[in-house]
Amino acid sequence: MNHSALLVIALILLSGCGPSSDVPQSSAAMPATANEDARLPLPEYFDCLRENGGVVIAAHRGGPADGYPENAIETMQYNFDHGVRVFEIDIAETRDGVLTLMHDDRLNRTTTGRGYVSDISWEDLSSLTLVDNSGQRTRYAPPKLTDALIWARNTGAILELDRKKTTSFANIAEAVYAAGAEENIIMISYNDDEAAEIAAIDPAFMMTASVRGGRDISALEARGVDSRRLIGWTGTDRPDAAAWDRNARNDVESAFGTLGRSGERLDDIYLADGNGSEFQDLAEDGLVMLATDRPLEAAEAMTADDIAIEACGR
Repeated sequence: MNHSALLVIALILLSGCGPSSDVPQSSAAMPATANEDARLPLPEYFDCLRENGGVVIAAHRGGPADGYPENAIETMQYNFDHGVRVFEIDIAETRDGVLTLMHDDRLNRTTTGRGYVSDISWEDLSSLTLVDNSGQRTRYAPPKLTDALIWARNTGAILELDRKKTTSFANIAEAVYAAGAEENIIMISYNDDEAAEIAAIDPAFMMTASVRGGRDISALEARGVDSRRLIGWTGTDRPDAAAWDRNARNDVESAFGTLGRSGERLDDIYLADGNGSEFQDLAEDGLVMLATDRPLEAAEAMTADDIAIEACGR
């Protein structure tokens, strides 16, 4: 056998000898899927949802569950495998400038570490283990934002990016571009100034902003926001079907959250009787994106999410 043939065999053998990973092959290590080009661009995807009476469920902090910590790729994969397609995640920055997924300023609640995220290096952070919401140590480590973005691009998931005060929209945008994940992200804004800042960085980014009708939409458009790439956030206090209708008449989709403090959030109130029919009521009143702490139970109680997948894909 000649030298070239031996080299080919060696490369084939080496390619199968790498370390195993807890992240399924459909995630970070997976090449782009064959049907990636067939996915609707995000503005058209949300238009499709609105026009067909579909709802997409957004899992707050990735949808943590027993054994699955918040803000982890493995947690998102678990929910993705059960039909969830949108994941809200929190973006913080380490001392040495690495963007990671972390909600709190401190490491204490969600990791085996202590102290502030902004005071730790990525090398030290990546050696920690994530803790689930029951306080149990898991097998998973804090991920880089880049790895989460690549996972989303490859699976078709959508990530809502919630910027923490340790980083900037510009830094997050750089990571999005580097991962080629522009069609897989929604930037979260908390006021009109933030919405304008996002639009100034890239007017093609999808974003959420507080919107309850034409006046709010016009105010944002005057500051550079493209309403075709806008999702109107309408809070977590009580459903506002009138605002959802006003937004829809301006071709803007509406989002609402049933998440919050355990025992007080609408998630728990709706599911207290074991029925959860109120989730479907939200869809019938015109809601397009539901942000929830209990994504799988909300999905079980709804048919609008099934309509969304059938009509609009992902």
